[in-house]
Amino acid sequence: MGGLDDYKPAIAMLGLQFSYACVALTTRTALLQGMSPRVFVVYRQAVATLFIAPTAYFTRRKSGSCSLGLRSFFLIFLAALIGVTINQNIYFEGLYLASSSMASAMGNLVPAVTFVMASLCGLERVNFGSLRSISKIVGTVLCVAGAVSMALLRGPKLLNAELQPANSVLGSGGENWLLGCLFLFGSSCCWSLWLILQVPASASCPDLLSLSAWMCFLATLQSAILALLTEREPKAWTIHSSLELFCCLFSGLVGSGLSFFVQAWCISKRGPLFSAMFNPLCTVIVTALATIFLHEELYIGSLIGAIGVIIGLYVVLWGKSKDLLESNEETKLQIDEAGKVRISIDESSGKTIDLEEPLLPDKSSVSIRK
Repeated sequence: MGGLDDYKPAIAMLGLQFSYACVALTTRTALLQGMSPRVFVVYRQAVATLFIAPTAYFTRRKSGSCSLGLRSFFLIFLAALIGVTINQNIYFEGLYLASSSMASAMGNLVPAVTFVMASLCGLERVNFGSLRSISKIVGTVLCVAGAVSMALLRGPKLLNAELQPANSVLGSGGENWLLGCLFLFGSSCCWSLWLILQVPASASCPDLLSLSAWMCFLATLQSAILALLTEREPKAWTIHSSLELFCCLFSGLVGSGLSFFVQAWCISKRGPLFSAMFNPLCTVIVTALATIFLHEELYIGSLIGAIGVIIGLYVVLWGKSKDLLESNEETKLQIDEAGKVRISIDESSGKTIDLEEPLLPDKSSVSIRK
């Protein structure tokens, strides 16, 4: 059996959610200090490009991979535009206008949207008579419901502190808050579409390091053009503190450079829904870390929602594991049958050719007649 290899994608996605949580907390702090969200996206992608491009270049030279084709370039360009440039810009705008809890909760719509998109594209099999399909649907609903309850349900306070920033994220309510929620919802849709695009992109460009490097590079160019059009003041490009510098470096190295490679690898192994189903864990981690380090309030509703997220994730992973087991059994059966196939070439004589034997005789036994 696969042993530890079967759990590597889950372990990788779990570590990725911890990194996303740290990026979210540090980014929120940098934005509150006055850093422009659009400029931050440019710096983040530039750092990611400088980190991953040399690695991809030297790795590709050793492997001798083929050059990037036009179709591959178009898919990577589209994935960078939707999943990075548009997604990150409207996400950070939503984070700035709404709140961190709403941002993390809205991000958990990704599994539901991804499940619908993957089903429509044929990447996920849906059979309402199958327990596996039902478990994936129920688990998705539990994850989304749990994530939403973490942001909306209150109840008694479990942990709180009176240390709250005086200018905590601008959206205390009103039009800014609603606009922020719309931005965050659009970001979730872009993220889901990006996960779907990873399937044809990784198939067209199997070198995942090169795929990630090109995506970071194109996203840097796209984000820079957007920032130059929207940020007229040169002061917006200035980094004012060591915290902002650390945030740009950390989010670029881990949040973009490393995460793009890990996401592409996990999607190539388990599919887009598997990757999307780990997003709700980020809400749980952010809530826990924000409560401990930023002294944010924790309510009983948040705890109930976190439990729902964990249960839902387990249910979906159970369904996906059954899909993987069935797929492995089908592949093994096809291999076993292929090894025993015999093709009849002369029904009258009953002669057959065994495909286990070579179709061509050994070169030493071939005589050439002129």
